Amino acid sequence: MHRTGPWLRAAEGAMLLGPDGVPAPTVFAEMSALAAATGAVNLGQGFPDEDGPAVVLDAAVEAIRQGVNQYPPGRGTPGLRAAVAEHQSHWYGIDVDPERDVLVTAGATEALAATLLAFVEPGDEVVTFEPFYDAYGALIRLAGGTHVTVPLTAPDFLPDEDTLRAAFSDRTRVVLVNTPHNPTGRVLPREVLATVVELAERYDALIVTDEVYEHLTFATPHVPIATLPGAGERTVTISSAGKTFSTTGWKIGWLTAAPALVEAIVSVKQYLTFVNGAPFQPAVAVGLRLPDEVFHGIAQDLAAKHDLLAAGLRSAGFDVLRPDGGYFVIADTAPLGHEDARAFCLRLPELAGVVGVPVSAFVRPEHASGYRSLVRFAFCKRRSVLAEAATRLAALAPAR
Repeated sequence: MHRTGPWLRAAEGAMLLGPDGVPAPTVFAEMSALAAATGAVNLGQGFPDEDGPAVVLDAAVEAIRQGVNQYPPGRGTPGLRAAVAEHQSHWYGIDVDPERDVLVTAGATEALAATLLAFVEPGDEVVTFEPFYDAYGALIRLAGGTHVTVPLTAPDFLPDEDTLRAAFSDRTRVVLVNTPHNPTGRVLPREVLATVVELAERYDALIVTDEVYEHLTFATPHVPIATLPGAGERTVTISSAGKTFSTTGWKIGWLTAAPALVEAIVSVKQYLTFVNGAPFQPAVAVGLRLPDEVFHGIAQDLAAKHDLLAAGLRSAGFDVLRPDGGYFVIADTAPLGHEDARAFCLRLPELAGVVGVPVSAFVRPEHASGYRSLVRFAFCKRRSVLAEAATRLAALAPAR
């Protein structure tokens, strides 16, 4: 294997590069393999195990049958771009031109990759909150940037304002904001977002947002940072269909931004996947135009699933930190006498027949102490699966 090259930066940025210079598998692959080998209930990886709205699936089938199977337009089908613009206007009051301000991508990950590769040069700094989705670190380093993090600390998972301000400098090129946040489930409050906008304006930084859980909030509404004064012209807003419509395998994402930003991102994106998902794009357009009550119902169903799993975790003796939304709940293993969540997760299939992911996998090793005993469990599963997991977790209760 070649021991030099950008791949090393990507592996290092994702915290997968071992001391011997050999990349390790992701924690998701490791824990999913453990679940498969032991027959444990896999609550480690964040993908649903049941389908989303039938009308969306049927639209994809119909598109295939109608011959929508060749390259779509480079920026996405006109119908989906129009649906994205309508969605932003309807839900958030954001005025979007579907012809100039919208780009369809291969999921949110490609949107992030194309954006960071378009704007980040060696020596530039990119600020994110920590814990962070591993792709952020990989993509920032792949672009040659320096990753600067601001901790979200338990139990409220909110940033310290002084620490946030200190993270910005004249080298800050991008601030990447993920809300609702993975893995903590926190919806960042407006005052935090306002501080981000203020700092981005002061240092002339681009704001990039990952809003894939935007419709999956429980009691705290999602506020897109692009709606704040001063943010619109410098913000690239990214989302996708996978989480909302339980179609993670379709990989249909999009971004909205000012035309000049979109033009720059297209210049990179067209040499990544070129285009993708022709029959899925009209289906996602159908999904985005569904009545409001469908979106509310999806969120309510997910909240009920959270409550089911959280009750089981509490009964087993965990401290449970309630999320504002998303697919995941954070549980503290310390009350069960386990201070090392990674070691606990490796033993959990044997102890209870369940798999989770240590939150430390989303944190740099030098910052992991504050997250050492925390585990992320996915509740985006069938209720019968969550009930079985709760029953199995009850086996841990005597250890209290």
